[in-house]
Amino acid sequence: MARDDKKANGGPLIDAVSLAIVEQLQEDGRRPYAAIGKAVGLSEAAVRQRVQKLLDQGAMQIVAVTDPLTVGLLRQAMLGINVEGDLEPVADALAEMEEVAYAVITAGSFDLIVEVVCEDDAHLHEVINKRIRTLPGVRSTESFVYLKLRKQTYTWGTR
Repeated sequence: MARDDKKANGGPLIDAVSLAIVEQLQEDGRRPYAAIGKAVGLSEAAVRQRVQKLLDQGAMQIVAVTDPLTVGLLRQAMLGINVEGDLEPVADALAEMEEVAYAVITAGSFDLIVEVVCEDDAHLHEVINKRIRTLPGVRSTESFVYLKLRKQTYTWGTR
């Protein structure tokens, strides 16, 4: 199947030109539409329209990504969580927590995997012990504390 024929989760079709626009924005989210247009062979207005359509469809977001260390968030960890009963209420509660960067329901050794970003070890302990482990249905947690981040990328979806 050709890249421009793929649909993500039954979502909107994204053609090769839109993928090229996304790739340009992944390299520099502030790149001017005129420069993007030149790179992908469209007018500035056409790029603006395509970007707006991608945003409206929820196919893309434009956000500022910070380095947690530079904003005082010195401890990151991945948590594997096992749940008794329905996973959805636990996943919803986790998704509402400010410290949770992402939460996924999985198949495998853990029912849920979440990434948490905290100020320090004491904050991480409080989040795990007082807020996550006390959620109804949480049976167990396993923590994977980050010692050093080697790679973080947001270029998926265009390779």
